[in-house]
Amino acid sequence: MKKKKSFGFVLALVLALSTVLAGCGGNGKSSNGPSKEQNAVQSDGTVDVSKLDPVTLKLYLIGPNQKDLPKVQEEINKYVTEKINATVDITMIDWGDYSQRMQVITSSGEDYDIAFTSSWAFDYLPNAAKGAFMPLNDLLDQYGQGIKEVLDPRFLEGTKVNGVNYGIPANKELAQQFVWRFNKKYLDKYNLDISNVTTLEDLEPLLKTIKDNEPADITPLAVPKNFKPYLPFDFVLGDEIPIGMYIDTKDHKYVNILESPELKAALQTMRKYYKAGYVREDIATLEGIDNMKTGKWLVDREITQPYAELGWSRSAGYDIVTKPMHQPIIYTSSAAGSMLAISSYSKNPERAMMFLNLLNTDVYLRNLIQYGIEDVHYKKMEEPYIEDLPAMQESYAMPGFALGNMFLTYLHEGEPKDKWNAFEEFNSSAIVAPTFGFNFDTAPVKTEVAAVTNVAKEFIPALYTGSVDPDEYLPRALQKFKDAGIDKVIAEAQKQFDAWKAEQK
Repeated sequence: MKKKKSFGFVLALVLALSTVLAGCGGNGKSSNGPSKEQNAVQSDGTVDVSKLDPVTLKLYLIGPNQKDLPKVQEEINKYVTEKINATVDITMIDWGDYSQRMQVITSSGEDYDIAFTSSWAFDYLPNAAKGAFMPLNDLLDQYGQGIKEVLDPRFLEGTKVNGVNYGIPANKELAQQFVWRFNKKYLDKYNLDISNVTTLEDLEPLLKTIKDNEPADITPLAVPKNFKPYLPFDFVLGDEIPIGMYIDTKDHKYVNILESPELKAALQTMRKYYKAGYVREDIATLEGIDNMKTGKWLVDREITQPYAELGWSRSAGYDIVTKPMHQPIIYTSSAAGSMLAISSYSKNPERAMMFLNLLNTDVYLRNLIQYGIEDVHYKKMEEPYIEDLPAMQESYAMPGFALGNMFLTYLHEGEPKDKWNAFEEFNSSAIVAPTFGFNFDTAPVKTEVAAVTNVAKEFIPALYTGSVDPDEYLPRALQKFKDAGIDKVIAEAQKQFDAWKAEQK
């Protein structure tokens, strides 16, 4: 899964969108009476396809283009035609190009129907705010009842913008939890006990053992420049910007995290680790690290989900185990990690919602779009397991997390049968961040946010990785952030949060 990114982007006054979108069918009704889609929905929720004209839905999805997509799409269309008298035309756009391409497509006014969006790609909030996506509340009530039945309601609640949903989140892990991820080979070799390892400081004796006994090319703490020590804060602009609210806050106040005792202690520890050689010497400029591929590491940091160790171990080819740093937490950004939105220019929003409802409730369709065709791309084993055939990796390797309800998907050998039940339990066990559902409109302080972001790029990688002395550089960073206007940003975030919280009562 993709990592957490800031969910506090620019928010415009979206209430004005109701006027802009009135002619786009956003409420699923016709000015001349009930639409054909409304007439086709029976009292039991089933669809009378004979009452529907055929339509084609244009979809943009994230990920590399797949050679066998046309073949799979043909099978999808046979099925979807039977269900809602619609066909789909799917275009894949690769990871690095997706956001930019979709902005161009949106700006052109193309009348596509459905697109992938999230808190990290084709950013959900600003695009909802500026009218790229259609309001979905009425469409959900009329044609998406299945979605509302199967989806954890916190997904929809956490992705509302001024009370309106503009996307359908994928049913997957809702909470986020950081773990220390260990190469079990070295734990076993030196009989290292991780049962009491939680904090950054707890790692020290383990790191020292590896440094003292292994060759120099074995990295004890294998992290790149974007490493952040875990801090107990709910960040308002992502963990690159040091503004947050304590997870266990009593006063609900945003603070400058650079002034917190937790960060100061973490910086001292990282400086100690850097000087001891527990991290790479070039860590402050290290864009990525290939520790999983080489196996020459003891511990790194990752965001987990139930049974993630099994997937990581299978991918790496050796055993990996983990130790949580904290209880699972549900952030606003967590809910928007993977979503599908209906374009405000869609000519068929009702049918698009019908398709999304199928994608989130129909086992056959959900697995067809992810795994391809049975006995071509995979073969079924004992229920609910499948085995990938060579054609899947060679011609149809789709990003499953981006395609709707994960809880409907087949399992692979080695995955426990209760995997999706474990996801539900994981979500249920989580605590809710104090600002869950709050979205910061940075427009009033956009100049200061830009300036603060530039200061963060200058100081955060070196400070957080221990590459510089915090006694010298932390005061410099603090002053630079204040000169850039961080206090004004904090004040504006607090003002908006207080107003939002008052409305929740």
